[in-house]
Amino acid sequence: MRLTAPPSRRTGRRDTEGMAVASFVLGLVGLLVLNIVLGPIAIVLAVIALRRDTPRRFRALLGLGLGVADLVVLAALMAAHGSGSWSVWGG
Repeated sequence: MRLTAPPSRRTGRRDTEGMAVASFVLGLVGLLVLNIVLGPIAIVLAVIALRRDTPRRFRALLGLGLGVADLVVLAALMAAHGSGSWSVWGG
């Protein structure tokens, strides 16, 4: 008994669009909070979407760039403050 729809080209295409958008959103949010978690997730989703030839290529590239920026911001703040955590409100 099959519980899910059979895979199709259209479904796979829509999945990559979702990955590209999720990568962008997670990378953007990661600049403010949880960048050590959201940055790598954004990078992985962007790479998967790009490898699967997403129609939202630009959005996936933005997600990739934002994911890398998350990690760069984290490294800069760790170097400046000497700690592994930071807050948007500076506390």
